[in-house]
Amino acid sequence: MEGHWIRLNRLFADGKRAVIVAADHGAFVGPIDGILDLPAAVEQWREADAILLTPGMLRSCGHAFSYRGAPMAILRLDWSSVFGGGWGFEGAHPTRITTPEAALSMGADMGMATFTLTMSDERIDRENIEHFAKLVAAKRLCGLPLIGELYPVHANEMSADELFQFVHTGCRVLAELGADVIKTYFTGERFAETVEACPTPILVLGAEKMPTEADALQMAARATLAGARGVVFGRNVFQSRDPQAMIAALRAVVKDGADPDEAAVAAGVRGPSE
Repeated sequence: MEGHWIRLNRLFADGKRAVIVAADHGAFVGPIDGILDLPAAVEQWREADAILLTPGMLRSCGHAFSYRGAPMAILRLDWSSVFGGGWGFEGAHPTRITTPEAALSMGADMGMATFTLTMSDERIDRENIEHFAKLVAAKRLCGLPLIGELYPVHANEMSADELFQFVHTGCRVLAELGADVIKTYFTGERFAETVEACPTPILVLGAEKMPTEADALQMAARATLAGARGVVFGRNVFQSRDPQAMIAALRAVVKDGADPDEAAVAAGVRGPSE
């Protein structure tokens, strides 16, 4: 398992937290502003620790990972109807789109797979557990670290307490199933309880585009103070006014514990008077 640990430790090099750009949205929503031309967009993300993308996009964005010091390539291994709320989907039914072995052969450093736990629909829960467990078994054979993406059905309809209970329970279940890292929602003040109860590093996702870059940086600061090992931001990076500057500000906040307002000004994300 040497390869597994080498790849996993690279994400948290020198014990630092990670800044990851998510760019796999096209597989769930089609073309989206900020990554219409993904091979061009990734040129602005060189200072990210990793970039999340799909198998088709990895093929066209190989230049982003082919030089010394390049970001790590995280490859989405599955597709789930949990992201189809805009299409009227009501469940969370995952399907594999590639294997850990194939991901390694394409040049991926890590894989990511979605996991939903309803705690009410036994068919959905059984399906998600079986799906994720099969990927865990496969990644153990080839040494590809696997990130479990814990994502609820209709997250926007959940109360703060419902979201906390989902994340708190689901993170521990994913850890028990064998996830190496977990990506999920930041749940506010009680997030630290989840970090304490989960032996697996947790990354916080950005979800919808926040009103301003400052809002995203504030959330990143709160999450890391509560114990998150990093952030996985998509729209809050590639739809920002200056993605390169936004990544610089995120690195200062997430890795070095900088004040988010000061980091925003230093990186040029916003001016002193904004």
